[in-house]
Amino acid sequence: MSTVTFDTLEALRRLREAGFDEKQAETVVRVLSDAQDSLVTREHFDAKIEILRIENAHTRWMLGAVLAVAVANFAKQFF
Repeated sequence: MSTVTFDTLEALRRLREAGFDEKQAETVVRVLSDAQDSLVTREHFDAKIEILRIENAHTRWMLGAVLAVAVANFAKQFF
């Protein structure tokens, strides 16, 4: 799985060059760094989607089995 990297020192330097004072630049970099913690990579997303597809297939199979038992029970009682 890949990771997202964020060069905080480079960001801090560029913000300082753009006119931010030290405190402002540090705050912006902290906010951006914290926001990066909740990002999802494409690989993570694809892995979770595959898990959901498998669970969905199991659910459909179980629903089909329950429906087949219900139809067989109905047919047994009325035919």
